[in-house]
Amino acid sequence: MRTILKAENINKQYRLGLVGTGTLSHDLNRFWYRIRGKEDPYLKIGASNDRAAKATEEYVWALRDINFEVAEGEVLGIIGKNGAGKSTLLKILSRVTGPTIGTIKTAGKIASLLEVGTGFHPELTGRENIFLNGAILGMRKAEIEAKLDEIVEFSGCEKYIDTPVKRYSSGMRVRLAFAVAAHLEPDILVIDEVLAVGDAEFQKKAIGKMQDISRSEGRTVLFVSHNMAAVKSLCTRVIVLEHGSISFVGPTEEAVNYYLQNQSIKQHEDLSQREDRLGNGNIRFTQVLFYNENGVEVKDVVSGSPVTIHLQLEKNAAVNYSKLFVGVAFLDKNQQKIVSFLSDEMGSDLAYVEESDVIKLYIPNLYLRADTYAITLQLCDDGANRSGFVDLIEFAATFNVLGGDLWDVGSVNRPGNFAIFPGEFQ
Repeated sequence: MRTILKAENINKQYRLGLVGTGTLSHDLNRFWYRIRGKEDPYLKIGASNDRAAKATEEYVWALRDINFEVAEGEVLGIIGKNGAGKSTLLKILSRVTGPTIGTIKTAGKIASLLEVGTGFHPELTGRENIFLNGAILGMRKAEIEAKLDEIVEFSGCEKYIDTPVKRYSSGMRVRLAFAVAAHLEPDILVIDEVLAVGDAEFQKKAIGKMQDISRSEGRTVLFVSHNMAAVKSLCTRVIVLEHGSISFVGPTEEAVNYYLQNQSIKQHEDLSQREDRLGNGNIRFTQVLFYNENGVEVKDVVSGSPVTIHLQLEKNAAVNYSKLFVGVAFLDKNQQKIVSFLSDEMGSDLAYVEESDVIKLYIPNLYLRADTYAITLQLCDDGANRSGFVDLIEFAATFNVLGGDLWDVGSVNRPGNFAIFPGEFQ
């Protein structure tokens, strides 16, 4: 099978804190080295792309030494933590930006869906944007017209197809953008995490279309997602990115397992040292602890048993504690949100936190199957609107749920969750 895309020694460097290549002195220095036939002096410096670490240098390597090939008809998954370099790599592959070092070789047309409404003109209607995108892909008007009805039907936006795109919701823009990219017959389809914006019905529909594109039509798909179930269902091979470099490449199951194993978090991790967080920092999570019904700190809880989660805090500025909103989400090994506990929905008043450094969440019955779960935490300063992040940390802790007699029938539940992947029984 022929190679349709090849990435050779791809490196991408950015200067932190500024827009552009750097200061005038840096640009002059680069020019002086270039006219003397010497290498750019700033390619020898730069920190690795670790978003959890504090910046110690002016330059950062968003990507470092990326090499891979993609065969015609292959569905290649690209996974990694936020900030690992996935979107940067796709932008380079799509020619949106160029690499600092390295080359991309392709043998066909590339259609990209990198961000909501990428390539759409907000003042043009949906119909006009279909023709605009087709022209960008090098298609003739007659070819676009032949696909028009199919695109509109797939997008589900027929009612609004002659309405300016600026009036579309983000989900509608994604629907139309994906329909255009998938139906105008590119040789390589590049899809970023934007499908997460669409509803469940459309995500299933989009994944089915990508399967048809690769299996039936023999075209190539590059797919970035945090949805491990979708990656397992769709991809034939997966690249794992870590700090801007390839840490693993191989069959889908092996790559996903490698990635998830490396997501593990140590118990009692000092969250105050985590830099990969959002929020104004007025209050910050510092630790997550788990206690059983006897008030004993534990690492494991039996399925269906009570558990109390202690969220320890660091206070750095005054806030209106009566308006605080806290959310605790449990994610499975595929990074799918299984259950969320939200203080406003539970009728909790966090005014007491003004006199305490701990938020306590009591769960009388932990209705989770036996497995290991990740905990994501969020704290907002306006519970009514859930706006204004004070602190947000993904994968703040891991938590083990042991098998138990959840239904009190003498049968212990099995590990894992039952899942049907799109198209499995078609």
